[in-house]
Amino acid sequence: MQKNLNIFEILRASRPISWLNTFVPFVIGYYLGGGAWDLPAYLAAFYFLIPYNLLVYGINDVFDYESDINNPRKGGVEGGLLTPAKNKQLLHVVLFVSVVSSGLLLLLGPLLAQVWLVFLVFMAAAYSVPKLRFKERAFIDSITSSTHFYAPFVYGVLVTGSTTLYWAGLGSFVLWGVASHALGAVQDIKSDKQAGIGSIATVIGAKNTIVFSTVMYVFSALLLLSYGLAGLCAAGIVLLYALNSGRYLSITDQRAAKARGAWKLFLRLNIYAGYMVSQLLIYVLNPTHADPQTRLVAISLTTIAGLAFGVAWAVTHVRLSEKYLLRNY
Repeated sequence: MQKNLNIFEILRASRPISWLNTFVPFVIGYYLGGGAWDLPAYLAAFYFLIPYNLLVYGINDVFDYESDINNPRKGGVEGGLLTPAKNKQLLHVVLFVSVVSSGLLLLLGPLLAQVWLVFLVFMAAAYSVPKLRFKERAFIDSITSSTHFYAPFVYGVLVTGSTTLYWAGLGSFVLWGVASHALGAVQDIKSDKQAGIGSIATVIGAKNTIVFSTVMYVFSALLLLSYGLAGLCAAGIVLLYALNSGRYLSITDQRAAKARGAWKLFLRLNIYAGYMVSQLLIYVLNPTHADPQTRLVAISLTTIAGLAFGVAWAVTHVRLSEKYLLRNY
C-alpha cells in the first residue's frame, strides 16, 4: 500500500541545508532598507526560510525525477527522491503552500516589492517546470539559479520602501550564485547527459565550466573591494570559493564526478564563510536610518541561524540524528 507523504519528506524537499542561503539575504536586505521588525517582517523572514525553498526545490524534485534516479547524490540532503505517487502529492503541497504564503506577502510593501515577489516566484518555478525548464538552457540555468539567492535580498530592501540596492554588493552576490550553480553542475554531468539535460556543464564541458565558475568567484570578490577594509576581508572570504573550484581546473568530462569534492566543501563554506560575509556587510553597509535595535535584530537573527545550522551540521556528521530531518548529510 502506498504511504502518504509525511512532514519530514516535505521538509526534506525544501533542502534544509539551503535555508540559510535565502533567509540571511532577506534579513540583511530588510535591515539595509531600514525596516522595522514587526510581525509582517518576521512572517516574510519565515517565508524565505522554508516556504520559498519548498517552492524552489520541491518543484525541482518533482520534475527532475527521471534524472535524479540516476544521480547518486540524490535521496538525501541534496534532494529528495520520492516515488512518482508521492511526487504528485508533493506538487500539491508545494502549490498550496506557495499560493497561500506568497499571497499573504503580496499584501505587504509597495507595488515595486509586489512586482519583484511575482518575478522571484516565477523564476523559482521556471527553473524546473516543463516547457520553460530554464535549467536546460546553458548559462541561463546558472543565471536563474543565482536569482533564487539574491532575489530575497532585493525583496528585503524593496518591501521596506527603499530602492537603495548597494549595487556592488548585489553584483557580487549575483556572480557568487552564478559561479556556485556552475560548480554544482559539473558533478552531475553524467546523470544530466543520460537524461538529455543541456546544462552549462554538459554544453561547455567540465573543464570550461570550472574555469567559468572560478572566474566568476574572483569577479565576485573584486566587487567587494569597493567597501573598504571590511570589503577586503569579505573579498578574501569569497576567494576561498575560487580556491575551492580552482583545484579542479584540469578536470575532464570523464572525471567530472571528482568535482563532488569541491561541492562538499562548498556546502561547508556556506555555513561558516557565508555567515562571516553577512556580518561584515551588516557592519560596513550601515544605513543612517537604521536604528541600533534594528541592527541588533539583524545580527541576532543571522547569528542564531548560523549557529543552529553549524550545530546541526556537526551533529549529523557524527550520525546522532540520522533518522530525523537532516538525515544523510
